[in-house]
Amino acid sequence: MKKLILITGAGTGIGRDAAYALAARGHHVVAATYTQEQANALREESTANGCPLQTLKLDITHAADREQVLALKPDVLINNAAIGESGSLAEVDVARIRNAFEVNVFATLELTQLALRSMIARQSGTVIFISSIAGRIPMPFLMPYSMTKFALSAAAAGLREEMDQLGRQVQISVVEPGAIHTGFNQSMTDRKYAWMQQDSYFNTQVVKMKKQEARVFGLLEAKSTKSVVAKIVKASEARRPQLRYVAPWVQGMGVRLARIFGV
Repeated sequence: MKKLILITGAGTGIGRDAAYALAARGHHVVAATYTQEQANALREESTANGCPLQTLKLDITHAADREQVLALKPDVLINNAAIGESGSLAEVDVARIRNAFEVNVFATLELTQLALRSMIARQSGTVIFISSIAGRIPMPFLMPYSMTKFALSAAAAGLREEMDQLGRQVQISVVEPGAIHTGFNQSMTDRKYAWMQQDSYFNTQVVKMKKQEARVFGLLEAKSTKSVVAKIVKASEARRPQLRYVAPWVQGMGVRLARIFGV
């Protein structure tokens, strides 16, 4: 069945690829981007590719932008927009963490509440939260980001239970990507080096940390978004999606084993 699907953060990476995949399956996709320039570029690109997308500038932190969802009344809302932040909790400026929560959790929830108005009223609809495997286990120097994903996954699980009490008509699901080579991880981990100067507790370890991160990303990052996009498509189309989807599966299995053994 053709659905009206709104996906945020669709200008790049997973969001962009998911928008194309859903449109290719016949859905009407509204691909929301952070800036108008991104929206224009994506619209032109998609038209040239023969898979036209409706694009929309939607900065989820702006109330006026969020309110556009009221008129759209999507069948599926995919909360993909997010920012990355990194650094040691022992010294990172808390304002950086606060900003990450503002985007990844608070603004996401505010947008979701608006979308839920029409979904609850018509007793149908699906909300998908794009969380992260980083929201399953603590990761040193990534906690400013990981904490937001812990919170988002927990919020989604609780919201799913609340919607079930209304009759299971509105579906809530979480997709947790692992390390995917989109450039997001590199940008996020590099952010801490802008302020980890001589007075950082870890200033003598910076060179070693950079090499270790490059090595880990080289080993673990999936080179394609296909596996996670497939999970997003599955959750979008399912009558009763699972609470949680993880991709790539091998990284998800690694997280499970790490938790079993208390790593």
